[in-house]
Amino acid sequence: MNEWLAERADALADATGIDRDALELSPEEIDAVLELAALAAHSSGVRTNAPLLCYLLGRARPGVASLAELDQIVRSTS
Repeated sequence: MNEWLAERADALADATGIDRDALELSPEEIDAVLELAALAAHSSGVRTNAPLLCYLLGRARPGVASLAELDQIVRSTS
């Protein structure tokens, strides 16, 4: 994760009490999220769908599904 994003993750962890490690993104997760954001923007034709889909992924993920499973779900509807 880059320095700017890491600092925001630190602040979010401090403010919410979430374990900082839970906010760490692997290179594979970063690639997957960016690819899904691109898919949302390009397939919908609406660029604002990219951050909104990323938000939905974050809301859907905790303890329910892996990012890979969510990726498959999103791609199956495209």
